[in-house]
Amino acid sequence: METNDKQLIVSALENGTVLDHIPADQVYKALDILDLKGADHQITIGINLKSKQLGRKGIIKIADRFFADDDLNRLALIAPKATVNIIRNFKVVEKKKLEMPAVVEGIARCMNPKCITNHQPVRTRFTTIDNGSSISLLCHYCEKITDTKGIF
Repeated sequence: METNDKQLIVSALENGTVLDHIPADQVYKALDILDLKGADHQITIGINLKSKQLGRKGIIKIADRFFADDDLNRLALIAPKATVNIIRNFKVVEKKKLEMPAVVEGIARCMNPKCITNHQPVRTRFTTIDNGSSISLLCHYCEKITDTKGIF
């Protein structure tokens, strides 16, 4: 789609939440983390949009839906530089940066095949470890450390 500087690629949102600067290859994981698949709200998804920061980025716009900070911060596992814009009456009323959660429950899978969470109906629980350039997860049950690349 060709655009000029005055044309929007993705339509404006009257009220809701905009998740911007998501790495293009992480958009579907973001939908899973926020449990948006099958949601009743109008959702606009853009993938492989041009970005000065990332080269290619993803964006998710959710109409008439607002999230708790704890829910949004789980996105930091896959998109630490993502931004969140709260929209009311077509205007950005609040901008948020994601913060890495100290504990992650129920959204990641332990990579240890012997972990109880892979054999029993036990909800996963991890402590996040920020290594500066990467994030790892420490399993509460088996104490194995897993990187975030293959756990979703």
